[in-house]
Amino acid sequence: MRLLLDTHTFLWWSSQRGAQLSEHARELLADGTTDASFSVVSAWEIAIKVGAGRMDLPDSVERYVPDRIRQHGFDLLAIELSHVFRAGALPTIHRDPFDRMLVAQAQVEGIPILTADPAISRYDVETIW
Repeated sequence: MRLLLDTHTFLWWSSQRGAQLSEHARELLADGTTDASFSVVSAWEIAIKVGAGRMDLPDSVERYVPDRIRQHGFDLLAIELSHVFRAGALPTIHRDPFDRMLVAQAQVEGIPILTADPAISRYDVETIW
């Protein structure tokens, strides 16, 4: 199964807060056959929050994010022009630009988002939790 990680899913799985994930989410992430993608937009969101002092990581963001991507075997999903255009065309259900980009990427790529955010499920996108 291929899926796209929401930023909080990545952070919880990569930290001591894994218990905050649903049992189903933990099972999918632990399953060696799941093809989990981590979006560049999530790295951008994390870097902005760390830089603004709204998030702490146990290491620099430049080290923490790539190390966790490698450690967990996540694929890196780049932001393509097709994603940008889709994000711009989305209805204004969710104002968070990072979440809007994740929705656009999931739609364009045809993959579900692993998320606990109920606002994301209001879009025409499959969510798993």
